[in-house]
Amino acid sequence: MKKYQLFATTPKAMEDILATELKSLGAENVQTTLAGVSFQGDLEMAYRACLWSRTANRILLPLSSFQVTSKEDLYGAIKKINWFEHFKPDDTFAVSFNAKNSEVINNSHFGSLVVKDAIVDQMRVKFHKRPNIELNRPTIKINVHLSGEEAQLSLDLSGESLHKRGYREANVQAPIKENLASAMLLRSGWSEIAKQGGSLIDPMCGSGTLLLEAALIAADYAPGLLRTYYGFLGWKQHDESCWQKLLDEARQRKETGIEKMPVIAGFDQSRRTVATALQHAENAGLQNKIHIEKREIADAEPAASWQAGLIICNPPYGERLGDDSFISQLYFQFGETLKAKFKGWKASIIISNPEMGFRLGIRSQKPITLFNGALECKLLLLNIAEKSFFIPKTKSQQQRIEQITQADSAQIIQSHSAEMFANRLKKNLKKMAKWAKQQNINCYRLYDADLPEYAVAIDIYQGDKLWVNVQEYEAPKTIAPHKANERLAGILAEIPNVLKIDKSQVFLKIRSKQKNSEQYEKHNSTDNFHCIEESNCKFLVNFEDYLDTGIFLDHRPIRQRIQKEAKDKDFLSLFAYTGTASVNAAVGGAKSTTSIGMSNTYLDWAQKNFDLNNLDNNHLIIRADSSEWLKEQAEKDITSQYDLIFLDPPTFSNSKRMENAFDIQQDYPSLINNALHLLKNNGTLYFSSNFRRFKFDPLLIKNAIIEDITAATIPADFSRSPRIHYCWKIQNK
Repeated sequence: MKKYQLFATTPKAMEDILATELKSLGAENVQTTLAGVSFQGDLEMAYRACLWSRTANRILLPLSSFQVTSKEDLYGAIKKINWFEHFKPDDTFAVSFNAKNSEVINNSHFGSLVVKDAIVDQMRVKFHKRPNIELNRPTIKINVHLSGEEAQLSLDLSGESLHKRGYREANVQAPIKENLASAMLLRSGWSEIAKQGGSLIDPMCGSGTLLLEAALIAADYAPGLLRTYYGFLGWKQHDESCWQKLLDEARQRKETGIEKMPVIAGFDQSRRTVATALQHAENAGLQNKIHIEKREIADAEPAASWQAGLIICNPPYGERLGDDSFISQLYFQFGETLKAKFKGWKASIIISNPEMGFRLGIRSQKPITLFNGALECKLLLLNIAEKSFFIPKTKSQQQRIEQITQADSAQIIQSHSAEMFANRLKKNLKKMAKWAKQQNINCYRLYDADLPEYAVAIDIYQGDKLWVNVQEYEAPKTIAPHKANERLAGILAEIPNVLKIDKSQVFLKIRSKQKNSEQYEKHNSTDNFHCIEESNCKFLVNFEDYLDTGIFLDHRPIRQRIQKEAKDKDFLSLFAYTGTASVNAAVGGAKSTTSIGMSNTYLDWAQKNFDLNNLDNNHLIIRADSSEWLKEQAEKDITSQYDLIFLDPPTFSNSKRMENAFDIQQDYPSLINNALHLLKNNGTLYFSSNFRRFKFDPLLIKNAIIEDITAATIPADFSRSPRIHYCWKIQNK
């Protein structure tokens, strides 16, 4: 057979795994590069890579390399290829164009149009007929990569990313892709553990990605065997007999391998995700080979007959200021479970925040770097043995604040960088105070890590006094803890000087260093509430007792919208917190407001906010899990109750008061669809999320008109952090 030069793409930090994989499949001259591996092989080798690679994204067959110094260069080089050798004029095609460091073509859409025009023009001249563009599963897919002036033209033999195995339900999104899950398993030594009969457990299995990938590896099950589409299937040079031979071989290996599978089990505290994982196992034909059930983390343990093996999971990361405190209990509890019930096992856990790994209380081997999308993560490999156990020494908020305020700040205050901080604060104050006065705004963000070495957020609250709330961002790993403390001490010393206030009016929040037991608890019990005003509304805020003050300043524009649109309308606020959105609606003349929340503390706070504004008619406060409440309304077929709805869920919650853990990326479609069920015709639903990596897919929302209004809802004082939240306006069709 003819030998081809081929190229396989993969996520960063997975190149070595892919290279090893390709060598085992018979590839020759294997060489790694950034996010890919080049290799040589015949057509059968190319097909094997598509069928068997667990870590590749795409398998590309280069057709041509050329220089691009103008649009005409690109057009001419593409037109030189005899495209009739690859597909017919009545077939379909798609173009993927990627440009990097190009001064000529830096717009991928424009580049793909030039490529498309060259192909279409050639076909039209030869056959008086042109092929059509088809983005979803075209006959062939063409890939062009332009780096500087060097272009590489290839056929995409995979057609669509190889991480799409074929077992996942189309409407289910996973927190990690299948090839990253496989990389985790391969790095963890699962192949050898499985051969020796070791078991595998994922105690936070979600939709089952790690379980399914582990099963495919253990069963010698080709990851591409379930796929019905590849880019080479419609290619004119496709060798069908060769492909069928490989499929027959893979099916035989699968049948033999399934009989030798060890125990693979998954637990999750959500019934919905357990049901999804079971469906995925059934889709893969492994419904009787993978054990999946609903269990809390604390209840995860192996059966007596299960041989010790590998614990693997992808727990929540926490991606915004304060998220750590919401999930720290989960990690602590997970570590305690591992210590108590899994001695003698190995564990593999992917994290993005080293602090969370520390909370497990088990020493790890040298972490392995992997990337979940653009997010750099660490894969922790643990041997669960007594000698590796330790008790994390965490500090309470009060202890840490005392440590900071006791730091010797004299030197840092006098340093050049501290002077820069003070000057920046003065500059910001001059600008923002004027803006706030013009906009009639009393509470705003003054400083947001403008100087990287002074990584804090500083918020101004004007009531009968001026109060300052300082929130610490996690210091860079290159900064020693004592230096971070000195800088914080310097900040606390400079703020009163610049703002000309007493230091007792400055409050510091250490959001990411709470004790595990303090997840949802008070940090103090001062009950010192202060009254502030916003948009003709009065609100109580507290700077000492809780992680948050009682009002989210970045939501000021959406609250103003709600107030302007609420007159004579029925308003619903879900995950209502302290009721600030509902108060705005009521002050704006809402006919009624309904506020749903779970915390007695925050609901009592909401009632005080209503009382403070003398609002006492038609304003209902309900203690309930908002997602379950919405589900119940939908099941009862209660419809068209509200003209205006505000849906602002947390990123993640595993409150004991909730039946299932809540994950915004996974749960948002059902939340929105159920909320739309309650929306009147011509009504408006505002949906917001503070999850920085949130991905919104409008196709998952049924019969709706959707408008992204994020830019319009980011206030000027948060413009340095445009990802502070995302927001959509949604209406029924």
